[in-house]
Amino acid sequence: MSSKQTSKAMARAQAVAATVVGAVAVWVVAEPVLGFALRGPAQGGGATHDVNAVVVAVAALAASLAGWALLAVLERFTSRARGLWTAAALTVAVLSLAGPLFSAGITAANQAWLGLLHVSVAAVLIPLLRRTTPQPARRAEGAASASDPAVGAVVSGGEPR
Repeated sequence: MSSKQTSKAMARAQAVAATVVGAVAVWVVAEPVLGFALRGPAQGGGATHDVNAVVVAVAALAASLAGWALLAVLERFTSRARGLWTAAALTVAVLSLAGPLFSAGITAANQAWLGLLHVSVAAVLIPLLRRTTPQPARRAEGAASASDPAVGAVVSGGEPR
């Protein structure tokens, strides 16, 4: 692995770690600091479940690693990976809010805290992973290149040939 690949992998691993830490920090504010007992929605009509630090960390880790994997796949197959990944990540982030915000069986306060957990994951992960992939070079459509003799002459102050 080249040093460039190593530094990219390190930056992505740090993004994953920061995402997990950010989500757990939101949980810490909700539970230990404010004393709010976070509950997750009922699965299959059963009772709600406790949302503890381990659940939050594992969910944030899973989402982060899935985002990293998708970015790596897109980079392998397209030069537009950055834009495509960002669009996909934002779409997933918005769609993920449906879970906590439209769940039956939990209070509005629980819905708000769970939504905040989802937003915290997206707010940390998306910009940090996006930063690890190069932005494609922009070319003006139909523009002549600097290697074109006519353009080169005009740029250098001479007459086009």
